[in-house]
Order: sequence, then C-alpha cells, then structure tokens
Amino acid sequence: KPHLPFCAPKKYWDLYDRTKIPLPYPNRPKNAPEIAFSTWGELRSYSDIPDVGPVDEAMTKELIHGYYACVSYTDAQVGKLLNELDRLDLRKDTVVILWGDHGWKFGEYSDWCKHTNFELDTHVPMIISDPDYPKGKRVNALTEFVDIYPTLSELCGLSVAKDLEGTSVVPLMIDPKKKWKKAAFSQYPRGKKIMGYSIRTDQYRYTEWMDVQTREVSDKELYDLKNDPLCKESIVFKPENKALIAKLHGMLNAGWQNAKP
Repeated sequence: KPHLPFCAPKKYWDLYDRTKIPLPYPNRPKNAPEIAFSTWGELRSYSDIPDVGPVDEAMTKELIHGYYACVSYTDAQVGKLLNELDRLDLRKDTVVILWGDHGWKFGEYSDWCKHTNFELDTHVPMIISDPDYPKGKRVNALTEFVDIYPTLSELCGLSVAKDLEGTSVVPLMIDPKKKWKKAAFSQYPRGKKIMGYSIRTDQYRYTEWMDVQTREVSDKELYDLKNDPLCKESIVFKPENKALIAKLHGMLNAGWQNAKP
C-alpha cells in the first residue's frame, strides 16, 4: 500500500473529510503529444470505473480519499516496524530506507495511474534513516533508485562496486547542498515499438518518444518545473528554447554516465 485496490481499515478513512478533498488540475498540458498519455487500463479494470471517458467528480474524490487512507494505513505499519526495532534495541544498528516505486495521477490532466513519463509519475519520495547521521535533513539534489544499493553498501561498511549505474548518496547525507548529479533518467514504453526516454534536470523535464528499432524520434516534450511546477504546458515548440532542447537532447543521449557527480 498504497496501491489499487485502495483498501484500508475504516479508521484511516475516517481521518479525512471527503468534502474537503481538492480536485486535481484536469486539463492536459498544452502542446503535449497524445502518446504522452495513458489509457489507465489498470484503473478501468474495476467494475465501478467507466470503460471509456472520464471519472466523475464523486468517484475522483472517493479514489483520492482511498489513497489518503492507504497512505495513513501504511504509515501506521511503518510505525509498528520502527517501534519493534526500538523494543529490540536494534535501531542503533539498522538502516531504514522508505521509498515509493512510482508516482500516481489522480485525474491530473484527465489521466490516471502511473504509466507515463510525467513528473507526477516519476518523482517519488525517498527517506533514509541511519543512526550515525543527522536527522531531519532535506535534500533537493537529484537522486535515483539505482542509488539505493551503493548507498546501503556504504552505510553498512561494504565495498561499493565501481561499475554500478547508481551513486551512493551518503555525501548528501553529510552535506545536503553538495553539488550532485546533473540529471536523473527514466523511461516508459508505448507498446513494443515506441519508448519514451526522459531526463530530469534541476529545472526541466525533457522527453523523447522514439522508435526502438529505427531510433527515429516522433514526439518531444519539455516542461519548466521551476516556472510551471504542474507542467501545464510543454514548451518544446518555442523558438527561444532551441538551444536548450539541443543541450537536453545531448544530455539524454550521453546517458547516466555523463550525469554523475
């Protein structure tokens, strides 16, 4: 949890007033290509979700309410686990990492689920607790889940292989403002022939939709997360961004090897 179906004990649903749950931003990003969006078949497989067309306001709020309840239910289970570590006096020797494997859309862009390269689906939480490092620090640097293994290796005093894609984030736990990765990478397919390759820098998300055999790019997206955090408009067609797009295209092609700190 949280994951479909959104099932949690009633007391966690009771923590939230459904009438006060805000509705998501419903409009598709301007200039975004059709291929960027999903058919949200995962959600449509449920009997009370329409086979075609949008989810109405009442169901949207019910689904968000269920997600909130599942998050709180999960939080309670994490608390039980941590309390047991304390009871066994193991916290002083235990590293805890809490992360979510993907984001989720709740009707944003009139889309649902996780099957895209949008920021909402690729930006996720990651919390690391180590008794030997300061608590409560927040890091704004770009990190990726491939960083978890080398991070755990270093925290546990194990040797870190040099051929890993990920980078230990222990230096960020010491100095959250340390200069770090230039970009984070993700990808999501459309069928077996098209792959969406996406790069996230400190300000931009740039995506190319490409034929995996011919390497021909059919569509592109560019979002300025600093000035447009909800990604309401793809600015890939603006003439003034030509040089920026060329730079991001180069970074995407250069790959993770050239984005490491």
